[in-house]
Amino acid sequence: MRFRTLFLFVLLVLTGFFALLNWEAFNTPSTLSLGFRTVEAPVGMVMLGIVVVMAAMCLAVVIYVQGAALFDARRQARDLQAQRDLAEKAEASRYTELRGFINGELLSATRASTELRMGLLARMEQLEQRMRETMQATGNTLAAHISELEDRLAAERAAARQLAAALSDARRTAACKSCPRCSAYSAG
Repeated sequence: MRFRTLFLFVLLVLTGFFALLNWEAFNTPSTLSLGFRTVEAPVGMVMLGIVVVMAAMCLAVVIYVQGAALFDARRQARDLQAQRDLAEKAEASRYTELRGFINGELLSATRASTELRMGLLARMEQLEQRMRETMQATGNTLAAHISELEDRLAAERAAARQLAAALSDARRTAACKSCPRCSAYSAG
């Protein structure tokens, strides 16, 4: 209990104890003026009744204030919980939005990577095709040169054979002219 509540409680107990000790004086009747009328009643009992009514009113005010404070605290707790839930939903929404953004960016990066890879593969295939064509042309040119060289070599071999045959015939003919048998045969 708070000090103020304890003080009021002690004050009420002391007032009751005082009334109990002076009960005879409280019950002594006297004439009281109400303004428009006079009444015969004990002054102590009237004052005690006023104190009891005042105490009841104070108690009612305390109960009302405590109830209002309790109601306000519950309302604030409910509002606070609602704000907490709203903040959690907003945070979850931000996480969802962030997840969606990251997924979108990853998808975009994946698409860009795939497009780049496809472009690189197409470029590599073009380069390979050009390299094949160049190698084919180089091979054809080389084969033509080799064929030309073989033809020249074959012509030179044929010329060398003809020269060797002509030389051989010339040696035979020269040898036959010095030979008596061949010279008699050629004279006849």
